[in-house]
Amino acid sequence: MKKITILVPAYNEEESLPFLYERVSKIMNEVKDYEFELLFVNDGSKDNTLNEIKKLREQDKRVCYVDFSRNFGKEAAMYAGLNMCTGDYVTIMDADLQHPPELLPEMLRIIEEENYDCVATKSINKKGYSFFRKIFTRCFYKIIEKMSNTKMVPGANDYRLMTRQMVNSIISVKEYNRYSKGIFSFVGYKTKWIEFEVQERKAGTTKWNFWKLFSYALDGIVGFSTAPLTLSAIIGLFFCIVSF
Repeated sequence: MKKITILVPAYNEEESLPFLYERVSKIMNEVKDYEFELLFVNDGSKDNTLNEIKKLREQDKRVCYVDFSRNFGKEAAMYAGLNMCTGDYVTIMDADLQHPPELLPEMLRIIEEENYDCVATKSINKKGYSFFRKIFTRCFYKIIEKMSNTKMVPGANDYRLMTRQMVNSIISVKEYNRYSKGIFSFVGYKTKWIEFEVQERKAGTTKWNFWKLFSYALDGIVGFSTAPLTLSAIIGLFFCIVSF
């Protein structure tokens, strides 16, 4: 029997976890002939997230978790989870239910019947996003598309279902400042994209402020483009000539 790992990074999500588990457990019970593993990565939460995960573990042995000593960020949480998961297929899902678990059966069908290595999602709207954040996101994708040799899909999400072979390739990429959306594309497996509408958070508040988003965007640009290095070299050469 094949196993599916549902990987959920969580940072201060105590209010969302009961709602998430309710919907995910329904999917796990409905999808027959597969074993499930619901893997939480507690990213140094300061609220009651860890205790909520432990309660879920007590009532359902399919639930397991990794607990960080402090907050390392979502990228580190995803990387740790991908290293720890044991599934033949692995899906990454946000804890706030903006990624609907109900898409999982269709994603699984596509991988099994249409011979894809990955079924990835891209959003067609941004419910709950401010006007400024929507503009910033749109500009980022336009910039990185021009500067990077790696294909970046506008609206791409971390929410996707991947084969074990693809997961192994992802964790073999030993980037320190990771930008997973770029790494997913960089490893180069056959991917089918499906669209969905991002829902508003079920509970709690977003952990992404402007500066975190800006820093994350810089990681993506620097990690997957030589343009910043080239620009720095040109500027350095110019000042060297002027100084001479």
